[in-house]
Amino acid sequence: MSSDFSEKPRSSRTVYAGKLLTVKEDVVELPDGSNATREYIQHPGAVVIIPLIDDSTLLLEHQYRYAVRSHFLELPAGKIEADEPAEETARRELLEETGYVARDWRFLTTLHPCVGYSDERIELFVARGLTFAGHPGEDDEFIETVTMSIDAALAKILVREITEMKTILGVFWADRLRRG
Repeated sequence: MSSDFSEKPRSSRTVYAGKLLTVKEDVVELPDGSNATREYIQHPGAVVIIPLIDDSTLLLEHQYRYAVRSHFLELPAGKIEADEPAEETARRELLEETGYVARDWRFLTTLHPCVGYSDERIELFVARGLTFAGHPGEDDEFIETVTMSIDAALAKILVREITEMKTILGVFWADRLRRG
């Protein structure tokens, strides 16, 4: 890739600032010198955890997602707090959402789920050596944990019963790790 198609910001305004995200509208100069408007979401980042009960069994969550008005099977995940290291977020979210702690942690990769309209990044971790430590939970989250083989999760992806992107990628990673 030798071409540089970088866009230069000329002006920026905040359209909305909420607890989770900020919506921006920028005017940019394009590589040919003309201008264009870019709308995008600033997001603090998140983590997703692949909790492995054993080499072939995942710990998933069943929860309702209001934005799409549907129930989902997902891997545990959560927002990175200001100045919080991603692995610390992963440890906190695993405990808050599932009641488990993990002995072994490994960072796998960074995902960029929506580059067309968001700067969000998701840090992907695998957690092994799980121990149930109790379920502290959060007041506004209703989550049920589900154990499932990697093969069963892959089958649910193929029949569109698991459609959530970070979970699909996490299950594919888990399968890859299982295969060495």
